Amino acid sequence: MASNRFKPLERVSTSCAGLRITAESMGEYLPGEPQAVPPHPELKDIVIQLFTHRSVIDPILVPAVVEPLLVLVLAGAAKVEERALGGEWEAADVMAGDFFLTSTDEPYEMRWQTQGGETFDVMHLYLGLPLIEQASRELLGHHAGAVHLRDVSGARDERVAFVMEQLRVEWVEERSPSSLFARSLAQALAVHLVRTYLADIQAGRRVNALQAYKLRKVIDAMSAELGDEFSLARLAGLAELSEYHFSRMFKRATGLSPSQYFIRLRMARARQLLLETGRSVIEVGLEVGYSSPSHFSQVFRREVGVTPSEFRGARSR
Repeated sequence: MASNRFKPLERVSTSCAGLRITAESMGEYLPGEPQAVPPHPELKDIVIQLFTHRSVIDPILVPAVVEPLLVLVLAGAAKVEERALGGEWEAADVMAGDFFLTSTDEPYEMRWQTQGGETFDVMHLYLGLPLIEQASRELLGHHAGAVHLRDVSGARDERVAFVMEQLRVEWVEERSPSSLFARSLAQALAVHLVRTYLADIQAGRRVNALQAYKLRKVIDAMSAELGDEFSLARLAGLAELSEYHFSRMFKRATGLSPSQYFIRLRMARARQLLLETGRSVIEVGLEVGYSSPSHFSQVFRREVGVTPSEFRGARSR
């Protein structure tokens, strides 16, 4: 039987049709039996989840993700079908070693049928945006805009499979796992993804984007002031631009408006505090600028996919 953590299509269709969630929250939306994985809170930009899946006949609506999500088939085989909302089904027969890369801006539907057995095992690997952005700056230069990776379904890439398997072994099987080694593997994988799976729209986003040194200055200021009110005028002043031109150039560089980016930074900090400290949800909300607990919970759920309390509870199990 599928885990009761799964959110069925009827519920997901109304709650996340326009939602983008963090890739690490994807397990809340997919049917599957989660396997125990040791926590490594010191690795903030790397999350590994392991699942055993059975056949799913009825379509599942999968939310769009904020960060890239890699899924590697570890054992077993299945016929996996995907389609855009209202589109035609596209099928892929997958087996151990095949992978999926999900970086879509839109939700989509999935279903699958196991082959040659009742189950197949998969590994989810979440790579935080800082790792992807670091690889982008090294490969594309500091003037590169936001990174957009292609969606890949049921492909085979020996380098992806090898690095993900090494990460799994280091994370799950080693008695004394090395965070340095795990981060090095993740960085190598991020470089490979940017080299190999960069979306075509990337080139167009580099034109007339905010200069790299100004972008870094603005983002640093945002990060230092997460508890303060958002001020477009102050950020535009740091970039020495009018509010109108700053907003346009910032979005060309990052794919998000300044206010949206600020909210994402707040939610990233909130997730970190919820995982790594014993502070109450109210205290976490205050630290990232929300004096109203209900407003904080509403924004967190919209951005992450679950409430702050649900997020802390799910990650502590």
